[in-house]
Amino acid sequence: MPESKITILYVDDEENNLFSFKATFRIKYNVLTALSGDDALKILADKMVHIIITDQRMPEMSGVEFLEKVLEKFPDPMRILLTGYADMGAVVDAVNKGKIFHYLAKPWNEEELDLTINRAYEKYLEKALMKEMNEKLEVSNDQLEFLLRQKLLS
Repeated sequence: MPESKITILYVDDEENNLFSFKATFRIKYNVLTALSGDDALKILADKMVHIIITDQRMPEMSGVEFLEKVLEKFPDPMRILLTGYADMGAVVDAVNKGKIFHYLAKPWNEEELDLTINRAYEKYLEKALMKEMNEKLEVSNDQLEFLLRQKLLS
């Protein structure tokens, strides 16, 4: 179930931010980066990602718009929004539309971001365990219904 390293996809239209993030966290985490929401969606189609961190202000697709698209096809990764602007509307949209786990202001604080990543991963693992248990429960329920039907028929 859990891999050796948490896989994070960081999306930002500013290449310097991508380099900085990767340089800071590449040893501790498996870091994937994308310069746009479209590039990130292609990565998500090919790779297993636990946590998505995205900038809000990007030219072609905002962070909220990107996270809405992510939810349609890839609902499992935990989502974190970063923005350098005090845009409360974007934060509210991110919570309501993008179902974010957490919001952080840019420039990010390494310790705070690291703590947020670890909390998001714990939540990711909880959700994965719950999904697995529900699937097992569904199978058991189907088996019990089958046995009950057999007993009623005989």
